[in-house]
Amino acid sequence: MDLYEYQARDLFEAHGVPVLAGIVAETPEEAKAAAEKIGGVTVVKAQVKVGGRGKAGGVKVAKTADEAYEHAKAILGMDIKGHTVKKVMIAQGADIAEEYYFSVLLDRANRNYLAMCSVEGGMDIEQLAEERPDDLAKVAVDPNEGISAAKAKEIVQAAKFPAELQDAVADVLVTLGEVFVKEDATLVEVNPLVKTGDGKILALDGKVSLDDNAEFRQPGHAELVDPDTEDPLEAKAKEQDLNYVKLDGQVGIIGNGAGLVMSTLDVVAYAGENHGNVKPANFLDIGGGASAEVMAAGLDVILNDPDVRSVFVNVFGGITSCDAVANGIVKALEILGDTASKPLVVRLDGNNVDAGRQILEQANHPLVTLATTMDEGADKAAELANK
Repeated sequence: MDLYEYQARDLFEAHGVPVLAGIVAETPEEAKAAAEKIGGVTVVKAQVKVGGRGKAGGVKVAKTADEAYEHAKAILGMDIKGHTVKKVMIAQGADIAEEYYFSVLLDRANRNYLAMCSVEGGMDIEQLAEERPDDLAKVAVDPNEGISAAKAKEIVQAAKFPAELQDAVADVLVTLGEVFVKEDATLVEVNPLVKTGDGKILALDGKVSLDDNAEFRQPGHAELVDPDTEDPLEAKAKEQDLNYVKLDGQVGIIGNGAGLVMSTLDVVAYAGENHGNVKPANFLDIGGGASAEVMAAGLDVILNDPDVRSVFVNVFGGITSCDAVANGIVKALEILGDTASKPLVVRLDGNNVDAGRQILEQANHPLVTLATTMDEGADKAAELANK
């Protein structure tokens, strides 16, 4: 789950990261009141979960509360890369002397954390990494140790901070590392991390991504969810404990096991090139158990996607045998009744495959087409989606 900037700011403050005042507003009137409360120069910042706000006109400096009102009036409702601005944050203005960059993220490939830091902040970090990679320090962080004082010192030295700043910056990095670990984040980014005119180090902007898999030990994270930004189908699947991701295609996919589902996406995409360039509509892994209830829940989510024109069920029977899967499909279609109105192509393989196919053949459901191989099933599903 990606957080809004104001949520990241509040999270930083709760953990002791030095930040400036910030108040979220949903109307120009609230923005004006916030600016009056903060006092002095403020910045009106669009709250959207996408970059490039400044270039799109979503960040404006206000010298007075009346200016904050006018800026909020212009920014609220604005479309920024497909995201409608429904909230703004009124942030306290800062006397910025220098801008830096810092982030810590989950490095899955190397099974550790990766800290990135630069004395050049405020710009697109991808641009910096491409144009001047030597100016972006990358330091591996042991997950068992986190960002200790010694590791923070290593990071600031690698980033070539002046000696007189290293201790102050390192202290902030230690605290940001605590945010990363204690909040079960996959990314904590500050761009820019700034030095003010009076020498203070502040996190002026924050980006935080939280690991949804840690929800069981982070009950407070539920309050950070914005229903307006959640895909309704993904939210529905989440309620059913289904591993579902909405894509932009027309062929619904159900499989058991992430590896099999990923392979199925590739095969369907390839087959779709011969049938009007149709593409996979989703990733849906029902896991090891393919009971009637689980299958019905999965089909219910996929069939309620208006973009879906056909469904490819690709299951390898292992612990759950193919006959159990076939019974699950038959019962799922009974449960769904008339709501199941799109063709299903089913490919079964593995444990008790013959018995599974026989069950589906005997059921003779008008929506179900059996396929022997994954390639055959993908091609048929793509063909049906293109009709």
